[in-house]
Amino acid sequence: MTRTLAVILCLSALALRAADSAAMPAGRWRTFDDKTGKPKAIIVLYEEKGLLFGRVETLVDPDVVKICDKCSDQRKGQAVTGMVVVRRMKKDGDEYTGGDILDPKNGSVYRCKMRLLDQGRKLSVRGYLGLSLFGRSQTWIRDDSGQK
Repeated sequence: MTRTLAVILCLSALALRAADSAAMPAGRWRTFDDKTGKPKAIIVLYEEKGLLFGRVETLVDPDVVKICDKCSDQRKGQAVTGMVVVRRMKKDGDEYTGGDILDPKNGSVYRCKMRLLDQGRKLSVRGYLGLSLFGRSQTWIRDDSGQK
């Protein structure tokens, strides 16, 4: 009886931990081109000092810009692969806000907000200037293919 109870408790703890990690945006995300809908890149979101950042792990689309020539900050002329494109996002209720996102194609930096959808399998990412009304949204899909 005690052994059965211990197994049940361990399995419950593992299930809760898996549910918690699915409800966190940290991990690998597949992005898509707004016009073609084709996969564009894999972005890895990670936490650092309580803030969320994202770097480009892989460029999937061979036609996507590989060097950020149009960037106007320290990222100008840098390779997009390995570049931090999401910076300083913080949890605010059920959203992540307060940071920014870079579009390497045009070099523009936008304010950003994110929200997990579909039990953590999708991420709504909105980049905007000024008011959130003036921006565009993308849906990123969690990519577990690189996990072991």
